[in-house]
Amino acid sequence: MEKYLKKQMDVIMLGTEDILIEEELECIVRKSIEEDRPLKVKLGLDPTSPDIHLGHTVVLNKLRQFQDLGHRAILIIGDYTARIGDPSGRSALRPKLSAEDIDRNAKTYMKQAFKILDSEKTEVVKNSNWLKSLRFEDVLNLTSKFTVARMLERDDFKKRFKSNTPIAIMEFLYPIMQAYDSIAIEADVELGGTDQRFNLLMGRELQKEFSQKPQIAITMPILVGTDGIEKMSKSLENYIGVDESPQEIFGKVMSIPDNIMMDYFRLVTALDREEIREIEDSIKKEKLNPSIAKRKLAKIIIENLYTINDALEAEENFNLIFKKKGIPDEVEEFVINDDIIINGKVKLVNAMTASSLTSSNSEARRLINQGAVRLDGNKIINPEFELEANKLNNKIVQKGKRFFRKFIIKS
Repeated sequence: MEKYLKKQMDVIMLGTEDILIEEELECIVRKSIEEDRPLKVKLGLDPTSPDIHLGHTVVLNKLRQFQDLGHRAILIIGDYTARIGDPSGRSALRPKLSAEDIDRNAKTYMKQAFKILDSEKTEVVKNSNWLKSLRFEDVLNLTSKFTVARMLERDDFKKRFKSNTPIAIMEFLYPIMQAYDSIAIEADVELGGTDQRFNLLMGRELQKEFSQKPQIAITMPILVGTDGIEKMSKSLENYIGVDESPQEIFGKVMSIPDNIMMDYFRLVTALDREEIREIEDSIKKEKLNPSIAKRKLAKIIIENLYTINDALEAEENFNLIFKKKGIPDEVEEFVINDDIIINGKVKLVNAMTASSLTSSNSEARRLINQGAVRLDGNKIINPEFELEANKLNNKIVQKGKRFFRKFIIKS
């Protein structure tokens, strides 16, 4: 009994930022084992965008660990809360999404989330099932449980209030709605990022008001993006998407700074403490080259999202590009349209931007000036370089070390 309890606690606590409250957690895990009753472990996801990245998988991996320990994983699709949008970390009200957008995003969320979770052991429910049926009287009763002062304890609300930035009353309802989700399913444990701490604690408080045993709140660290500085975010373009190709994922993992690599091992892999400690010690003692460890990390991530064969092929592709300085077997093609053909010629900067190799012509010029652009292996140093359109057919442009585009001219 004690040995199994310790095993469960070790797995649950691995990589966590905070557990509120750890003593209570041990008590409910012990009782779960004694009574052979799985814990209800809740994770809410608001489908406010169509894709998820590795940052989202930090909490998904923790939920998968609970699944593997035999507990009930309950994934709440916040189709109702998404109508407001989580104000956590926001400096302004989120734009409203249509019901169609929310439904469409939810479908891709599920597809990508099940790359991490065991779909057969995951209970998926929409919070509209209970939130849309609440009467106005019910909402008034819920709001009476909390004060404005309590709401302003949130850092984001506090900052906006002090700077006279508008806070919609609707936004105050978000943490109450999320808390009510815990009431609806009688959650034993709720997972979230560190930015969700306030919302998770609101769930505890509301459960007490409804005479339920308060849930344990477990927060996970926020994953730093590939730049090694900011939180992983699509808007900052420092993300690794779970639906990206294995080749792209491998290259992005290899690009992360060495000093954040161990955080990735802790947060996005299923390696245990001892394995991670061995890798870290070996790097510190210079017995293991960080780049070799990073390769291991990349393959683990890809194997979790795809297959081991995909991971090995991605590594082989990486070797071809970096070690052999070659070109991948598969290169995305772009058909040159008439818009960028001027007097029978195409400017390279225009072609790079049109094909999404760069976000703008100014970025393309900057990269050419830095010597980071090649055409069929030849470095281009003139930002005004242009070529007759028919001579550009089937030529490959390389940006940096990892990005390629083959240009096609339709006859």
